[in-house]
Amino acid sequence: MAMKPRQLLNAGLWVCALAMVGLMAISAILPDDAWAQTAPPPPRARPVRPTITPISRDEPVFYQADRGEYDNNTGIATLSGHVEFWQADRVLIADRVIYDSRTNTASASGHVVLMEPDGQAVFSDYAELSDGLKNGVLAGMQALLPEGGRLVANGARRTDGRINELSRAIYSACLLCADDPTKAPLWQIRATEAVQDLDNQRMEYRDAVVDFFGIPVAWFPYLTHPDPTSRRASGFLAPTMGYSKHLGGFFGLPYYWAIDPQSDLTIEPLVGTSNGPSLTFDYRRRFNSGIVTIDTSIANDRSRLGGHVFAKGNFAIDETWRWGFDINRASSDNYLRDFKVHGWNEILTSSIYLEGFGQGSYARFDARAYQGLSTTISAAALPLVLPRYAYSLTLPLAGVGGQLGVDFDAFNVLRVLGSNTQRVRGSVNWDRPFIGSAGEVWKTTLHLDSAIYQSLQFNQQPNYGQFSRISAAQAMPTAAVELRWPLIRATGGGTQLLEPIAQLILAPRATSYVRAITNIPNEDSLDLDFTDANLFALNRYPGVDRLEGGARANLGLHFAWNFASGAVIDAQIGQAYRLKRDTGFAIGSGLRDTASDYVGHLSVTPNKYLDFTTRERLDRRTGQVRYADALASVGSDLLRVTGGYIYTFNNPYFLYDSATPPAALTSPRNELTLGVSTRQEHWRYKASARQDVRTRQMVALGLGAAYEDECFIFDATMFRRYTSVNGDRGATTILFQVTLKTVGEFGFNAQ
Repeated sequence: MAMKPRQLLNAGLWVCALAMVGLMAISAILPDDAWAQTAPPPPRARPVRPTITPISRDEPVFYQADRGEYDNNTGIATLSGHVEFWQADRVLIADRVIYDSRTNTASASGHVVLMEPDGQAVFSDYAELSDGLKNGVLAGMQALLPEGGRLVANGARRTDGRINELSRAIYSACLLCADDPTKAPLWQIRATEAVQDLDNQRMEYRDAVVDFFGIPVAWFPYLTHPDPTSRRASGFLAPTMGYSKHLGGFFGLPYYWAIDPQSDLTIEPLVGTSNGPSLTFDYRRRFNSGIVTIDTSIANDRSRLGGHVFAKGNFAIDETWRWGFDINRASSDNYLRDFKVHGWNEILTSSIYLEGFGQGSYARFDARAYQGLSTTISAAALPLVLPRYAYSLTLPLAGVGGQLGVDFDAFNVLRVLGSNTQRVRGSVNWDRPFIGSAGEVWKTTLHLDSAIYQSLQFNQQPNYGQFSRISAAQAMPTAAVELRWPLIRATGGGTQLLEPIAQLILAPRATSYVRAITNIPNEDSLDLDFTDANLFALNRYPGVDRLEGGARANLGLHFAWNFASGAVIDAQIGQAYRLKRDTGFAIGSGLRDTASDYVGHLSVTPNKYLDFTTRERLDRRTGQVRYADALASVGSDLLRVTGGYIYTFNNPYFLYDSATPPAALTSPRNELTLGVSTRQEHWRYKASARQDVRTRQMVALGLGAAYEDECFIFDATMFRRYTSVNGDRGATTILFQVTLKTVGEFGFNAQ
């Protein structure tokens, strides 16, 4: 039986996913390398750890001291005062050093400091060192490590400058209290025995206790973590545990594997009392020409096999061309929600592409597929874009001046349920700006849009046309002249700008786009918002399947005041005019009549404690607000309040979503958000709320608190969603995370 195009593409996507998982498995058997905890470094710019070079006995020894004595018979040098003694890359500083040149040993006492090649500084009361300061014992050892790590031990034995065996060791990244240095730090790890492995960049403890404020909170017979010099290291990560509405009680233990300097893999098995188990793989690999990331999982989801694949790749072919892919597939929306998959969305997009960059030019060839996961989305109605080609060229024109732009694209859109459309489109644009004698700024524009269409099932969504099959073409030549006259006045308090703007556009009337009459498909102009942002656009539709025509003019007034203190006021108001009404625009869009609604914006920032921005559209007859978007923020770090408001009279998208517009067309969307935050020294607090004003229902509520200092982070968040996803009647999420800097993270969440 022949497979449909969507079935072929779905099968192809899963084959690609399985192939990439196979690539991951092949890479996983490569020799291990102990560089690991962040993304693999680029192959041409890998971080280089200082190399500890073996020192031969013949390596020269240098020193300087306030006083020195040397016995020719015994070969012993006694140095005192401020002594600096170095051999190869190691430096020894002490009050007194006795060096035996025959045995290449040194004993140091009094404020002993040993500087390592990797920047580590070791302090001691007394030290006996040999073999180029690589071997020896130290009493009362203290070490200052990179990234703020601190290590203290009663005694230490050094072996070959690579292994430090410690007795009664304490590790922390916290600063001691300045008023009472004997006071215990915020957290520390105490161990009977510890090993600092400089080669593998790890700290290992036996009989370890974790203290908070000097109080023991956890005991481990064995504990290990990367030392602060390590960027990547294989090992178990902090466990994931907690309670979830959809999983019950759950526990996960991720393992991080640094496969080699170019790749790594995180594996996390997770078990739950109400759902699961699951197994997640997160794989990353860098190549000389690009990078691949694969996030995939498989699970028992409510007694059914579920899973997901999120995979991305980007590869350079040469200096001009590159290709890549972005594959996102899942078994269901519930699976992504239940197992808290990062990147959860109700519609997943997959694509593969080839693109090139030239001098002023760009080309792209791609194919796209969409997967709808929500029960409200019909998979049969989602399109396949197979394929799409786009080309853009911009270049200056010698002689006549100005800039010429050429755009070309072609696509093929396939649907199981709905219109199948093919389109070839070309656009040419020429802009020629110049400045007049009075300082006015002119811009002349010549523009042409043209497109050829063929569509099957044209009488289905999203077009709902008269006929099942159509062929059509449209073109729109446009000429425009724009005048901006910036009038600037400098005052003692700053600079003021008053800028009148006028634009005249000449074009033939557009094709009638009345539903069930037009033969022009619509794939890229389904949504339209008229604001001051597109007041002076030649075509206010977001795409070219709908073209704005007719003779028209646009007028606006822009005002700005930049104060010497840094305060700024910026405002603009404007309106559009046309000779004849244009019924191609949606009802309520503000653009159907000979005069449009009023549009404008206002932004006020008097100081760093207040900023306010709003954008509106007002009915030209009644002054009623048809669209409003406002955002204000007031306060300082001590207390900051942020408020947002959005109102839109209707949603023009509904005109294109069904054959008969629903009642929601005239039901305003009306939403309010409010947020409060405060920062006090190491503490941060925040709260947020979002409400649908029209229905008087809460949409979301959030609370959070965090503490951070030089060695510790605690972050707690509660988020309540009141909206329903696939009938789940909302959900509550509780997250908290404890981070011991240089050691790791520990967290809990409940949903």
